[in-house]
Amino acid sequence: MEKINVLFVCMGNICRSPTAEGVFRHVVETAGLKDSVLIDSAGTISSHVGDSPDRRAQQTATRRGYDLSKIRGRKVCLEDFNEFDFILAMDEDNLANLQRICPQEHSHKLKLFLAFSQKFHCKEVPDPYYGGSQGFENVLDMIEDGAKGLLEEIVAHRI
Repeated sequence: MEKINVLFVCMGNICRSPTAEGVFRHVVETAGLKDSVLIDSAGTISSHVGDSPDRRAQQTATRRGYDLSKIRGRKVCLEDFNEFDFILAMDEDNLANLQRICPQEHSHKLKLFLAFSQKFHCKEVPDPYYGGSQGFENVLDMIEDGAKGLLEEIVAHRI
């Protein structure tokens, strides 16, 4: 069985991408594919390297059964383009940032995460950082849906 490596990317790696990492890890483990999929997250800026996910993101995730407590912020690095099969940006700005630094031979790996959503027709997962708790709930709804669609894509075409 081919191992698939998935990287979720937002700006600071403290809200959206660690939430996606935690949710997707849970979805993959529930499907019995833990040994087939490597999952990580990163940010396009270095402001939060080493930081835990935002407490509001953690609280929202915990209420739905996801654990983000062991995730620590890190910045995308050039090695990520070699290592990961899917590099999924949460929004257009971060996708553009990734496209600027991605070696041409790996550009096919870059996509918007919500391309895998089945319920949501928007392209971007909005940044909940400056909003209230409902923003974190909405983001989690989008991420749960995108994670299911992503796993279906991987199972259908890769594993």
